[in-house]
Amino acid sequence: MQQGHRRASDLLEGVPVAMLAVDGRARTIGANRAAVALFGEGDLLNRPFVTVLRHPAVVAAVDWVLDPDRHPAPVPDPSLPPPVEGVARLNAVFSADGRDIAAEITVARLPSPLGKGATIAVMDRSAAEEAEQMRRDFVANVSHELKTPLTAMIGFIETLRGPARDDARARDRFLDIMEREAGRMNRLVSDLLSLSRVQAEERRRPLGRVDLPLLLRGVLATLGPAVQAAGVAVETQGIDGSREVPGDPDQLVQVFQNLIENALKYGGSGGYLGVAMRRIDHEPLLRGPAWAIEIRDRGEGIEGMHLPRLTERFYRVDTHRSRAQGGTGLGLAIVKHIVNRHRGRLRIDSARGEGSTFTVILPESANRG
Repeated sequence: MQQGHRRASDLLEGVPVAMLAVDGRARTIGANRAAVALFGEGDLLNRPFVTVLRHPAVVAAVDWVLDPDRHPAPVPDPSLPPPVEGVARLNAVFSADGRDIAAEITVARLPSPLGKGATIAVMDRSAAEEAEQMRRDFVANVSHELKTPLTAMIGFIETLRGPARDDARARDRFLDIMEREAGRMNRLVSDLLSLSRVQAEERRRPLGRVDLPLLLRGVLATLGPAVQAAGVAVETQGIDGSREVPGDPDQLVQVFQNLIENALKYGGSGGYLGVAMRRIDHEPLLRGPAWAIEIRDRGEGIEGMHLPRLTERFYRVDTHRSRAQGGTGLGLAIVKHIVNRHRGRLRIDSARGEGSTFTVILPESANRG
């Protein structure tokens, strides 16, 4: 029997998912590394299986596989492949590793040469479930963002064809609103395409070199009219001269244009925009020297509860204000993915009434980060 238990343990190590084996009394006789990582570092062997995975349906499936004459067969799950004799498949959600895990579990008899018992394979589907939920949320958000202006435009068109057909003032006002909404939808589609491209390239590091101070000066020159219109005083520090870092110039222009435009839109009330660049001798997370570019404003600031979610797609602190300013809710998500592609870091510091600082940290050399 002991030899059979050792062979069962050896068998489990070749399986890429978490897998346990139990004997005829439903006590664990084997667990591979993936199972130990999932269920904890404590001793998993020679314990009642029910103390390892506390889920009634899974325990019932193990009982049935071990003794089908005394225990009822599990009800087949229509979302899983048809049942096979002596094998139980089920979906279950249980707590392990400090989190809730959605898993597909397969319970099967041990091969007869190994003795009476069963194997329990746990395929963690949590990441797939989260990805699917993100996809559903994304589709719902995009649909909402497009449907709202489209509904308004359809209403204006119907009004212009009916009661306001001969009302020149109403026609001009409605056309202005329709133009504004159409522009917002166009920006949304452009940002969606940009986000898709950035995510597709995120695993490929940029091969080019970028003169960072020159790039920042160019962005400020391009946004000069917007800065002037906002009545903001600009203070720069450390962006003179020249300093090359690895990067994609077009994407980094997009990052700093977005951050500076946000500072003007939401922090312009403070009348100040700061753009500073400084060297970090050793950035621990990047394991080497780096350059930090800070975009600062003295506006209303952002409450701490919002900071962790600012880079989520379509997340807005003030939905009405963001839409009124022409925002799509995708800008900071694009920034995050571009910075990730450059193996950099994005840090956001803000407090209500104290303004905000967005810091982009980029590695100084390509072999860092």
